[in-house]
Amino acid sequence: MSAVRLKGLTLRYGGVDVAAVDNLSLEIGDGELLALLGPSGCGKTTTLRLVAGFLDPEAGEIWVGDRCLSAPGNVVPPERRRMAMIFQSYALWPHLTVAQNVGYGLRFKRDLARADREKRIAEMLRVVQLAGYEARYPGELSGGQQQRVAVARALVVEPEILLLDEPLSNLDANLREEMRFEIRRLHEAFGITTLYVTHDQAEAMVISDRIAVLQAGRVAQVGTPDALFERPRTRFVAEFIGKTNVVDGVAAAPDVVEHGGVRLTVAGARFTPGAGVALSVRPHQIDLVEPPGAPAPNVFAATVRRSSFLGDSLDYEVTITGSDLVLRVVGPATRRLAPGQVVGLRIDPSACVPLDGA
Repeated sequence: MSAVRLKGLTLRYGGVDVAAVDNLSLEIGDGELLALLGPSGCGKTTTLRLVAGFLDPEAGEIWVGDRCLSAPGNVVPPERRRMAMIFQSYALWPHLTVAQNVGYGLRFKRDLARADREKRIAEMLRVVQLAGYEARYPGELSGGQQQRVAVARALVVEPEILLLDEPLSNLDANLREEMRFEIRRLHEAFGITTLYVTHDQAEAMVISDRIAVLQAGRVAQVGTPDALFERPRTRFVAEFIGKTNVVDGVAAAPDVVEHGGVRLTVAGARFTPGAGVALSVRPHQIDLVEPPGAPAPNVFAATVRRSSFLGDSLDYEVTITGSDLVLRVVGPATRRLAPGQVVGLRIDPSACVPLDGA
């Protein structure tokens, strides 16, 4: 296994001015599972295909350990990269059995005896919990089982790098959740350096050691799932990772932001008074309390505009009294507030996260 380094990767399609991947630099640690997360068109699949060797970069380099695999005019072909890829469509051979699909890549290992090949296939099917399915064909399997076959086929060849391109997007919600934990379990068992492409934030947060959020072909922010959720740096990352309230205002003091008469104290802030500031406040970090009887820092009266029952919680939209500031708040399902009801909101100063590019 080796670390993967992407240095200034750039690729444009058809000579257009907008780059699919734009001077992108990133490092995936040895044995790390890093997710490329972002909306459609952000460059995540193009980046993965550059790493796989399916595309040639216009600029930049791809290194695995001390080997340069891609540079303009010098690209190592995919079959010589010691990588395995799992596709969104599974790409299983319909006329081959499960065992034959899993062992397909082992055919090219000339130094591997047949008995050893069969032993490795059987062991891999046991690992992905498909022992006993050797003689079945893909058309006789569920979607989740087909995905397990694709995973087993990729792992059985013992790749140096594992690449996954939205492998769970064709599964239903329950299977997706099950396979998230399964892929994480397999990663912990094998420790293969892995690059995982997805547009599903929950999937990325469950599976990954770190996440690189892509925006317009560039890395907007990279970090652990909890760091990205708790301390997003930009509006894009804050709104893409989970749900949030973005409050646009002006610094009224070094640690106070004002929006239409609403003043929010921000822990540890050092704003320049008069400067524009954007804050991220997560809905679950706003406490519902009794309406305040007297002014207090970060405590406000508000009116419920709507409520939505989510099973284990209630999702509210509220307007702070005397302003146009509308916030989303999550409350317990045990107490339901009706539209028009006046409530109190309390926001801890540490829950107000300043964002770059206000």
